Amino acid sequence: MRTLLADHPLVTHKLTMLRDSRTDTATFRTLADELVTLLAYEATREIRVAAVSVRTPVAVATGARLTAPKPLIVPVLRAGIGMLDGMTRLLPMASVGFVGMVRDEESLVASTYANRLPNRLDGREVFVLDPMLATGGTLVTVISMLRDRGAQAVTAICLLAAPEGLARLEEAFPADDVRVVTGAVDDRLNDKGYIVPGLGDAGDRLFGEI
Repeated sequence: MRTLLADHPLVTHKLTMLRDSRTDTATFRTLADELVTLLAYEATREIRVAAVSVRTPVAVATGARLTAPKPLIVPVLRAGIGMLDGMTRLLPMASVGFVGMVRDEESLVASTYANRLPNRLDGREVFVLDPMLATGGTLVTVISMLRDRGAQAVTAICLLAAPEGLARLEEAFPADDVRVVTGAVDDRLNDKGYIVPGLGDAGDRLFGEI
């Protein structure tokens, strides 16, 4: 498993505003959307392309185009939905699947309540959207589901990550075909499994408490 920390001033700026408890819901959504697009640039750095030639109004130019099969984007419900527009802005041709996960607040164990994934993903590149990599349980479950379906390479895009979650993913997926792209690696988890200093509950801040 590889971790890519998107160390860029704009990423830090937007993440700082997301952390601020005074940031209202509408602004939080906008910032999250913009931050995901910045992270997506890094996440797609190794996306599969093929060399092509095109004719410009002046001459022939060499370049590259994305190759088949088209990538799959998988937001983890519910908070991952708030990241989807920012990702599809860069990959409008991608397919979109969904996995619904809910975490028991006592045991901190995540369970699956919804699954809208293709039966087979052989050779496909997959991008998983989950704002907070905390304990790592959710991403281990989702990535395992994708790998079992034949996904070739899986990249998780997270606004924030905790060292405990990264260590759990490293243990579960030691090979280089799993990556995590994140805006920051924070200090630790607290006794409730929240990232510290973090930004609170991403789902509640995106969509309101329910």
